[in-house]
Amino acid sequence: MLESLFLNLGQHDALSDEEKGLLTSAMSIERYFVVGEDIVPEGSRPSHSTLIVDGLAARYKVLEGGGRQFTSLQVAGDFVDLHAFLLKTMDHGIVALSPCHVVGAGHSRLRAITEQAPHLTRLLWLDTLVDGAIHREWIVAMGRRSKTSHLAHLICELFVRLQVVRKTRDMSFHLRLSQAELADVLGLSVVHMNRVIATLRRMDVINWTNHTVTILDWQRLVDVAEFDPTYLSMRNEPR
Repeated sequence: MLESLFLNLGQHDALSDEEKGLLTSAMSIERYFVVGEDIVPEGSRPSHSTLIVDGLAARYKVLEGGGRQFTSLQVAGDFVDLHAFLLKTMDHGIVALSPCHVVGAGHSRLRAITEQAPHLTRLLWLDTLVDGAIHREWIVAMGRRSKTSHLAHLICELFVRLQVVRKTRDMSFHLRLSQAELADVLGLSVVHMNRVIATLRRMDVINWTNHTVTILDWQRLVDVAEFDPTYLSMRNEPR
């Protein structure tokens, strides 16, 4: 059940069998969420941190006028609220964008890990640092990239992250997002979102049908996106 987590953390540094056992024993909650259901509500004070076993979710904020902005997408192997262990109160929500299977690690178990397993603690810390790096890239994309480049960057990022947890097939991956939800990612109207997708299709860099994205020309997509995966810290080295 935790294979995606082990792959995700293991891309940064090797996990020992003992560390895998500690993570497995820490998981005490298992739940399933339907599309549109909050996995972690804004303003809540979770007693556990939630890991996505399977599915797609998003961090989001809602403005007083009802406008919604997604601030990151979360895939299998991601802790969606590991930071809540220390922050306590969630300042944003996590919503399921597809049916989601999740498990939870109680904060008392996570505290024990920080006291007993320093290397594993560093890897979990790094996991939250990568979350922060992803947020920085999203801010840059939102503020400075063209919308075509922004979408290309998102596709590159998701492909690389999903490839790590073995959720891709050749150059394709499943992305169960409506165009309205994708518009909430890029901060666009649905009409403008359609035009951006059409632009990438005309460039022959992607094909997007039936919630499956197929990358037709990886290098050209990378060039359009100006994608550099350094922020994902994927180099495996001692931590």
